[in-house]
Amino acid sequence: MAKYVYAAVFSPEENGGYSVVFPDLEGCLSCGDDLADAVYMAADALALTLWDMEEDKADIPRPSKLADIETEEGSFVSYIAADTTEYRKKNCTKAVKRTVSLPQWLDELATAQNVNFSQTLQNALKEQLHMA
Repeated sequence: MAKYVYAAVFSPEENGGYSVVFPDLEGCLSCGDDLADAVYMAADALALTLWDMEEDKADIPRPSKLADIETEEGSFVSYIAADTTEYRKKNCTKAVKRTVSLPQWLDELATAQNVNFSQTLQNALKEQLHMA
């Protein structure tokens, strides 16, 4: 899980939209109805592709420099950023069960005060992982 920046090639389409290709990442492409939409969709496609690669433990290639990427006339290259940790937080909300052990006295005290154990554990883990 990390933050990434990759070069994307934006090519104008006849309808006013843009197609987007990431030369360093095979199969990572997107499009948008206008430039703003294309940038938004490109960032989503990049984050999804990199998240998938992380999950598969695939080698993630080093990004190319903008100057090293050739484009056709009318197209341009720009960097797009992706944060796979943030993408996971937003898109991977499936709950998993964990068995935890704690002292009986602590369980009784927390239960008596209606403590939400799941939320408390999530908050503690986020703090421990410096995500809070």
